[in-house]
Amino acid sequence: MIATLIIAITTFVLITLSILFFPHIRIEKFRLDTYWMIATLGAIILLASSLAPIGEVFNQLTSSNEVNPLKIIVLFFSMTFLSIFLDETGLFRFLAKLATKEAKNSQIMLFFIFYFLTSILTVFTSNDIVILTLTPFICFFCKNTKINPLPYLIAEFAAANTWSMMFIIGNPTNIYLATSANIDFVSYFKVMALPTIAAGIVELSIIFLFFRKQLLSPLEIVEDDFHIESKFDLWVGIVHLSVCLVFLIISSYINIEMWIVSLSCAGSLMIFNIITRIVTKKNWLYVTESLRRLPYQLIPFFLSMFIIVVALNTQGISNEIAGFLYHEPLVFVYGTASYVSANIINNIPMSILFANLMNGLEGAQYIQAVYATIVGSNIGAFLTPLGALAGIMFSALLMKHEVKFSFVGFVKYGVIISIPTIATALLVLYFLV
Repeated sequence: MIATLIIAITTFVLITLSILFFPHIRIEKFRLDTYWMIATLGAIILLASSLAPIGEVFNQLTSSNEVNPLKIIVLFFSMTFLSIFLDETGLFRFLAKLATKEAKNSQIMLFFIFYFLTSILTVFTSNDIVILTLTPFICFFCKNTKINPLPYLIAEFAAANTWSMMFIIGNPTNIYLATSANIDFVSYFKVMALPTIAAGIVELSIIFLFFRKQLLSPLEIVEDDFHIESKFDLWVGIVHLSVCLVFLIISSYINIEMWIVSLSCAGSLMIFNIITRIVTKKNWLYVTESLRRLPYQLIPFFLSMFIIVVALNTQGISNEIAGFLYHEPLVFVYGTASYVSANIINNIPMSILFANLMNGLEGAQYIQAVYATIVGSNIGAFLTPLGALAGIMFSALLMKHEVKFSFVGFVKYGVIISIPTIATALLVLYFLV
């Protein structure tokens, strides 16, 4: 038990240090993220020492239940491919262009439009894709209009990691935790809709009050000649995503697993595009770029953290931690614990770990803990940049676009915004489950 705990803690600490001090390494022309390599090394050590039994790992990877990590990876990557394809067609940038046009010369109007645009896109796609897409646009726009980008960037990041709670597909942590509890798309939405809306209102109010004086000054709109190059491809992508969402909603009623729905829609989009390109001889850029931008590093990271959690579980460490957390009210205990833990070990490994911690709970207590952990995994992402991979990518984008936003600055705004937001979400959740 002690050896497993030491290896797990060492792995978590090294991942955190790598994110802070050496997030990337270069091998000739290739740049590789270090966090997944450290996680993989930790998993290999546990497997090699038999602290993570290979048989148990294999059984869980080949099981037919919903919590099979391979099914979750397929679901996440399929939804991500659909979202990235729509981004490649220019949908997100086109909507951002419309937002700036509608705002005219009012920063306040622009602030609210960007917040709601981010929220809507996050609900129907995923938080990571929205952050990767809108962050460079906001940096570029604010630089050219000579306005402070922080109100818009903070609002965007907070919105993306709050409204991602609304649907099960908004965050890979939602997918893992909900499927581990056999919660279907509709049941999830019925519970999480009100906490998400309440949290969003509180969060938006705090950010606006904090920056209201800066937003009073007018702005000068910069003309953007961007336009959709292929409306056909855009509508093909929209139709596939829409069909996917509809079938995800009814999947529990027609007895089809969500990963099959998402994979079918992503596969259909891929096949349709291949046939279209062959017949029309159009360029393959949308397809190749969508495939290139998929977050492949999440596969070894996710599987490695899963192996580490299997080791903790088989050695009885998970039971010890679960006993420590068993205090009423579980909504606030698990919500707070997951919120803090996400910023120590990142929200993906936290979610994998907490899914095992909750196995000893039953009935209403189990459901309360699951939904509370989902809240903590999302809102915990904007306490520090370490809370989620989205925070790491967000910080890297700001550095690339020369926007000054230090780790301390991130935490300062994170504390001010995320604590009232998670308190609101958990309070509403407490009265629902």
